[in-house]
Amino acid sequence: MFFEKLEQGVLLRVRLTTNSSSCSIKGFFTDAEGVDFLKINVVSVPEKGKANAELLRCLAKKLNLPKSKLEIIFGETDRYKKILIHDESETLLKSLNELMAEG
Repeated sequence: MFFEKLEQGVLLRVRLTTNSSSCSIKGFFTDAEGVDFLKINVVSVPEKGKANAELLRCLAKKLNLPKSKLEIIFGETDRYKKILIHDESETLLKSLNELMAEG
């Protein structure tokens, strides 16, 4: 599973692909250690935080949350990121489960 509930919210693992034709969720990726990631493509290039900003906007829109509730806590300059979502409502968990079903 690409997300886990924590004390302070929900941790989301993302594998980001930049310089794509659209901002979209492209399923799942499992690394060599068996860790699952949500694959997301963004149009922006990884320059001066543009791709990270677009990633947070895209996720906020998809999860129907304000962007201020999302925080990259690991992987600012890496394609593998951990995003802390400062929300643990049933609505959020339902949205994340729907993303799992789409993949």
